[in-house]
Amino acid sequence: MDNSYFSSFWKIKTFFKTIANNIAFIPGVLGVAGFLLGVLAGLSEKWGITPYLIEKAPFLIINNYETAATLLSYLSAGIISIMVFSFSMVMLLLNQASSNFSPRVLPGLISVRKHQYILGLYLGTLLYNTFVMVGIEPTKDQYQLPGFSILIGIILTIICLFFFIYFIDSISKSIQVESILDSIFNKASKRLQFIIDNQKDAVSFPDSENWTSYSAKTFGYFRGLNREGLLDICEKENFKLELLKYQGFFVGAGMPLFKSSKPLSDDELNSVFDFILLNRSTENVRENYVLGFKQIAEIGVRAMSPGVNDPGTAVNTIDYLTELFALKLLEADCDFICKKEGDPCVKLRTFSFSDLLSQIMMSYRTYCKQDMTCSQKLVMMMATLVANPNATKIHKNAIKEELDRLMYDVEGHIKNTQDLDLLKQLANKVSFD
Repeated sequence: MDNSYFSSFWKIKTFFKTIANNIAFIPGVLGVAGFLLGVLAGLSEKWGITPYLIEKAPFLIINNYETAATLLSYLSAGIISIMVFSFSMVMLLLNQASSNFSPRVLPGLISVRKHQYILGLYLGTLLYNTFVMVGIEPTKDQYQLPGFSILIGIILTIICLFFFIYFIDSISKSIQVESILDSIFNKASKRLQFIIDNQKDAVSFPDSENWTSYSAKTFGYFRGLNREGLLDICEKENFKLELLKYQGFFVGAGMPLFKSSKPLSDDELNSVFDFILLNRSTENVRENYVLGFKQIAEIGVRAMSPGVNDPGTAVNTIDYLTELFALKLLEADCDFICKKEGDPCVKLRTFSFSDLLSQIMMSYRTYCKQDMTCSQKLVMMMATLVANPNATKIHKNAIKEELDRLMYDVEGHIKNTQDLDLLKQLANKVSFD
C-alpha cells in the first residue's frame, strides 16, 4: 500500500483525536443533532402526526397557541439557566482541582465523556425548542400547531432536568481526590497492560552502533508514531530503524531522533518523519502511561505542600504508584515492530523501570523526607516491589539505590531518634537476595 495513504490516514486520525478531545466537540455534535431533530419533527408535522395524536391521544397535545408559545419560552429559559449553572460549576471545580492537586490533571477532567454528553443534551434541547418555537404560527386552527414537536420538547426538557441532578452529583464526586486518582490509575494501568500484552521480543535485532543517525528537524515532544506506515516503508525499502527517544521525551531541532541501517534518500527520510509525531499538544494518559505516574506523583507532592498539608493523600498516591510499578516490572525496556513472520523492523525505546522509579522518588524525597508517615510508606513500597516475583536483579539494584537515597535524605531531616530508628529497622528488613 502507498506510503501516502498511511501518512494521510494517520494525519486525519490525529486531527480527529485532537478535535474529539475538545470539551466543545460532543456538545457541538449533539447541538447539531437537536437542530436536525427539529427539522425531522417539522417534517413529521407535514405528514399529519399531530392530527393523528389529537384523534388517538388528545391529552398529550397542546392545541392552544398562547399556551404552546409560553411553555416553549419557559422551557428554553430553564435550559439556558441550567446550562449556565453547569458550565459555571465546571469552571469552579476545575479551578479548585488546579489549586489543590495539579494543573496537569485538568485535561483528564475536561475529557470526561458523560459530562460532555449531558452538556450536549442541554444544547441540543435548547436548539430543538427554539426551532420548534419559531415554527409556531398564531392561528385558530388547532391542526396547524406542531403539537407533536412541542410534546417532544417537553419530554427532552424533563430528561434534561433529571440529567442535571445526575450532573451535579457526578461532577461533585469526580473532583474528589479518590476519584481523580482512580481515573488516572485506571487509564495508566490499562495502557501499560496493553503494551505488555502486545510487546514483542527480538533477540535477533542487529547492533546499531554503526548505523546512520538522523536528527529531528523541529522542536516538540515525541508523541508517538504510525506503526503501520513505518513497517510498510521499512519492508519496501529494505532497512531497519531504531528510535532513540521514548514517548513523551522533548526533542530539540538537531537532536538525534533515530538510526537507520542504511543511508536514506530525501524521499525516504521525509516519509519516515511523516510517521513520527512531534508536537506540543496536550498528552493523554491513555496514550502515554508515564504521564499517569507523573500525575499521581504530582498530586502526592502537592498534598505535602504547606498550603495543603495532607499527608493522607500523599500516602494514598504511594499506594497507587506501588501497584503501577508492580505492573511496570513486566514491561521490557525495548519494544519492536515486526513483520508478519516475526522479523523485527523497528526498535522502540521505552521508559525503563529504573529511570521512572528515580524520577518519581526524586519528587517524593524532596517533599516528604521530613514526614515520618510518607517516608515509612515509601520504604514499604520498596519492600513490596523487591518481594514481587517479577522483579529481576536489575530491578532490585534500582530499588536498592533509591532506598539508600531515601534513607540518606531522611537521616538528615527527621530529628526524632526513635522514629528514625524505627524507619531504619523497616529498611533493614528489605531483602535484596
